[in-house]
Amino acid sequence: MKKKAFDCVEMKRQAQARLMAAYAARKSEFSSYAEFVHETAATDPKIQAFRARIADAQCAVTSDPVSKSG
Repeated sequence: MKKKAFDCVEMKRQAQARLMAAYAARKSEFSSYAEFVHETAATDPKIQAFRARIADAQCAVTSDPVSKSG
């Protein structure tokens, strides 16, 4: 069997561990883990850029005259 260059399950586990550690360090600032995730994502430049690309893509699809005729 070919050995993978990375293990996606391990990568996810490590990302979740970092997120939980960040939450544990700032737990008193938030009423819940969900609020922490939402607020952290809202202030992250990478996530803001990703959300902007998604919004642009959605606008491009809905403003396409070909996609409206159907």
